[in-house]
Amino acid sequence: MAKFAHKLRTMTGRQWMDLLVQNAIYLVILAIILTIIILDPRFLSLRVLENILTQSSVRLILALGVAGIIILQGTDLSLGRMVGLAAVISASLLQRQDYAGRFYPNLETVPVLLPMLAAIFGTVLFSAISGWVVAQFKIHPFLATLGMMTVLYGVIQIYFDMGAGGAQPIGGHDRFYTAISTGRLVEFSAGGTRVGIPYLVLIAATVSLVIWVIWNKTVFGKNMYAVGGNPDAAKVSGVNVMGTTIMVYVMAGILYGIGGYLEAARIGSANPSTGFGYELDAIAACVVGGISFSGGIGKVSGAIAGVLMFTIISYGMTFVGLEQYYQYIIKGVIIVVAVALDTKKYLRRV
Repeated sequence: MAKFAHKLRTMTGRQWMDLLVQNAIYLVILAIILTIIILDPRFLSLRVLENILTQSSVRLILALGVAGIIILQGTDLSLGRMVGLAAVISASLLQRQDYAGRFYPNLETVPVLLPMLAAIFGTVLFSAISGWVVAQFKIHPFLATLGMMTVLYGVIQIYFDMGAGGAQPIGGHDRFYTAISTGRLVEFSAGGTRVGIPYLVLIAATVSLVIWVIWNKTVFGKNMYAVGGNPDAAKVSGVNVMGTTIMVYVMAGILYGIGGYLEAARIGSANPSTGFGYELDAIAACVVGGISFSGGIGKVSGAIAGVLMFTIISYGMTFVGLEQYYQYIIKGVIIVVAVALDTKKYLRRV
């Protein structure tokens, strides 16, 4: 602590300026959060905290999926449509037997995890194709995933129109499926309301731990960072660049499938618009959390921090009644500032 205090005292004006520039985005976000608290102190409550953590859970799983691709100097514009595909598959297979508008009227009750495996299979298939196209043909991930996003929207529409009830939101979920998003491991009373630890938060924490182990404790994780930092050097060092790239996309597909499965349960229905725009929030959270587009840089903790900050801002602005249009403007400014600061850091390194 004494060394830290001494370092602060001996910093020059230029060093202070660099420190402020590097952490400007966090200062802006902190200022927004403090403003929200001042406008409505009720924002500081356990109930609000539980809601924020619940909303962050699925977003974190999705952000961890695209984070690996960003570490490879890429991006994934198809994320939102992947979520939509997983959501409609899961929701259509997990409706109550007594629900009037069943997607498959004659389908017997299926185990609650089987539709998740079906959803993951679909998202992994399309994500692996994107990864193969990027690795094999050297197409920029922006263009490859943009094309996949369009393809997926068509696939979702075709599947959605197959339902026996016609083109209507897929609701009436099985109670066990709904319990995944609404249930809590433990509950207690606080301030006259019931709060607890939601299952979604525990699932997100488990997924985060697994991804941390993969990124930091496996050969695949080391290869991912190597390819993201310098693919040519990684290839010379014996790393299978194509295989690593495809596997990163496959891992992203698995997380998209899990995220879409949980999101349909969380919102209580699914339709072709489910997941729309989710890719922007996930990518923005990664950038804010320090996962660099320059490649080879990023931590699981950064993704967690970025998701939490964005969720707090989004929830807080809605909490104080700020119009949606202004929320878009503020989020857009944060994204631009975060990318600009990331680019500035990259230019300094080179």
